[in-house]
Amino acid sequence: YPSGNLAVVAVREKSRAVCIVREDAASCAVLRAVFCSSGSGTCSYPSGALWINMNIQGGQYLDQAGNRVRRWTWPSSAASSGPHVPLSPIFISLNRHVGVRILGQDKIIVSFLAMGQQAKFNVGIQVQGNDAGRLPARIPLDPDELLLLAFRVRILHLFHRLQGCLSFPSHEHWDRIKPPAYLITQTLKILQLCTTSDISEELRSSVRAIVNA
Repeated sequence: YPSGNLAVVAVREKSRAVCIVREDAASCAVLRAVFCSSGSGTCSYPSGALWINMNIQGGQYLDQAGNRVRRWTWPSSAASSGPHVPLSPIFISLNRHVGVRILGQDKIIVSFLAMGQQAKFNVGIQVQGNDAGRLPARIPLDPDELLLLAFRVRILHLFHRLQGCLSFPSHEHWDRIKPPAYLITQTLKILQLCTTSDISEELRSSVRAIVNA
């Protein structure tokens, strides 16, 4: 950013890669977006509420209260159960310098613009036609994605509680600090995923321990 704070981090290790967009802050910068080479990705509102959530099958667009505004499925998952919902191009501005444009599964562009200079990162994935035909009727939930969502919600809970403790220094008020509605909603959704997804009991217990800690 013009402030000197790190805006975009892209890391590759062997066949895996991740792209992270950070808010413009010197310390404790909020993660505004995370995209993984596995096909998963999330974008968040400035408040921390989930904005866009994507996986190998498709994605959904949420409002700040956690309600789903729209959803879509990628062409590669057209053979899966349920109706195929095509993507209408999406463009969102994470802040005044970083935007995300979703045009297709293989064309998800993170654009950065500051001081007359621009950088673009394509964080989409390419699914070959024969690969699409081999996709199972139901794609198992990515364990890394589920853990990422759980840790994200837990960190937001901690930040909210820390903010409350700073606002009310007297410890007698700390027990009264309740998480905002969107965090409660996201916690319940993650716990529901644990119940309905085909994951190991060990992972299920780990995720529940993270969000309920």
